[in-house]
Amino acid sequence: MSARAREIGARVAAFVRAVVVPYEHDPRRTAHGPSDELVAELRAKARAAGVLTPHILPDGSHLSQRETAYVLRQSGLSPLGPLAVNTAAPDEGNMYLLGKVGTADQKRRFLDPLVRGEARSAFFMTEPAADGGAGSDPSMMQTTAVLDGNHWVVNGRKAFITGAEGARVGIVMAKSDDGACMFLVDLPDPAITIERVLDTIDSSMPGGHAVVRIENLRIPADQMLGHSGEGFKYAQIRLAPARLSHCMRWLGACVRANEIATDYANRRHAFGKPLIDHEGVGFMLADNLIDLKQAELMIDWCADVLDAGQPGGTESSMTKVAVSEALMRVADRCVQVMGGTGVTGDTIVEQVFREVRAFRIYDGPTEVHKWSLAKKIKRDWKEGQK
Repeated sequence: MSARAREIGARVAAFVRAVVVPYEHDPRRTAHGPSDELVAELRAKARAAGVLTPHILPDGSHLSQRETAYVLRQSGLSPLGPLAVNTAAPDEGNMYLLGKVGTADQKRRFLDPLVRGEARSAFFMTEPAADGGAGSDPSMMQTTAVLDGNHWVVNGRKAFITGAEGARVGIVMAKSDDGACMFLVDLPDPAITIERVLDTIDSSMPGGHAVVRIENLRIPADQMLGHSGEGFKYAQIRLAPARLSHCMRWLGACVRANEIATDYANRRHAFGKPLIDHEGVGFMLADNLIDLKQAELMIDWCADVLDAGQPGGTESSMTKVAVSEALMRVADRCVQVMGGTGVTGDTIVEQVFREVRAFRIYDGPTEVHKWSLAKKIKRDWKEGQK
């Protein structure tokens, strides 16, 4: 790990532990995520501490993926940490995409406010199952984009759109006659209506997850990302790093949950000795150490693949499956070790358990990634028979 990443990561970790953790019981944390007022307050403190958007350097360049892994893990030590220091989804992935694909004007208008932590964003891709729209299979996209003069007119419905309520920047996916497209939009817009914010198992993302209707949304042609029909290509640019950064953040959260469970097991006594001295409890914590280290190594391996300039689709699928499943086991054991306390809101362990359960679905369910990997195994086998 580079010296600069260790230095940045140490400052982020110190800030999260000292400043962010006390906010974990703030009443502005709701079932649909922390309020924008709370996010703004935390970001003001992060800005003052010099740890806002730590993965993007002052000249606009990014840390390497390996360095980002280290820094984002530190930001994840609290569920509020990524929001506070501006490394949270979907903003982190959207910043990455805009940095790679956006024009100079698009970056100035849409990217810069995100980097400064002054705005939130939303990525409009998934669609309602009832409409036969795109979920894990983006080729099923129903939202349409029709060129009308120097504007595109977009119509459709979207679902599970994280942070749509309160977002100022939107990336909307739709299909033209050429194929998938991506558009940048200012939010709110009267043509985009939030039908409802879903009640979900997780509660760490401001704005929650919304069902959205788009009716005759007129978008200037110069707000298209790249070219018509290239939307899926740009989605792939975003997808592998975004999968990986989810792993980074939730690894940090599970490290913290394990710290809390370990402290509990050493302090709590039952049947004449500390819980840690009971083999059943001690072995669970030992298994946690193994899973946490394996998750860390998978993340670093995939980061190295991306840093080498490879697409990393296969590697990020493998990592997303391995890490999300390992962290689910860690979070579950933490709850179990803490017994009744583990299922209360007295610590973040209960929330981490909920959030990691959702993580097993976000950015592709485990089963979709395994199906994709199985198809690659078959392709490689056929190639080997020639």
